Amino acid sequence: MIDVVHQISSVRRQVGRRTLEAGEARTVTVSRVYDTPLEDLWDACTNPERIPRWFLPVSGDLRPGGRYQLQGNAAGTVERCDPPRGFFATWEYGGEVSWIELRLTPDGADSTRFELEHIAHVDDERWAQFGPGAVGVGWDLGLMGLALHLANGGEPVDPQAFTAWSASEDGRRFMTQASDRWAQASIEAGTDPAAARESAARTTGFYTGAPAS
Repeated sequence: MIDVVHQISSVRRQVGRRTLEAGEARTVTVSRVYDTPLEDLWDACTNPERIPRWFLPVSGDLRPGGRYQLQGNAAGTVERCDPPRGFFATWEYGGEVSWIELRLTPDGADSTRFELEHIAHVDDERWAQFGPGAVGVGWDLGLMGLALHLANGGEPVDPQAFTAWSASEDGRRFMTQASDRWAQASIEAGTDPAAARESAARTTGFYTGAPAS
């Protein structure tokens, strides 16, 4: 059984901005400490045979300059890699290009902090519609999949069971609470509270199928 409260409270969520060559972009950052050494977490995040055990099947060349493809999802180019500390890559989906940066840092003798920043040029209208939770809730689900994989000794997470759980009452509660936490992170970053909550309601509806109130 998945402890929804524990999974939600284990993640830190931040919303901000970052300047790239193409101009100012919005950022969504998720971080969590995992009870595994740095090298093991790096392997879980970069080994093409291991990534599908908790995320999605991946193909391509996972080296600087190489192209990758996540099955049924994003593709991109690995722009920088600093094993076992992190990498920087494009995230190409739906005809748009954004970027992801993974940073891993030791947190004690046998624990490691995972921090992933998703950087995107998002127009004000679309940001107002869904806010940071549009991508943030998806990353919350990914971090939970990684947690389950590590807690089970590196065994694969059953994708069918995970899909069924996502559609269950507990799964919908997880996504609702994650969306609410992203609204709070947006408010802390300066968004009007009413606007942030309205965006979160639409995001919650998208992930759970519940109509926005």
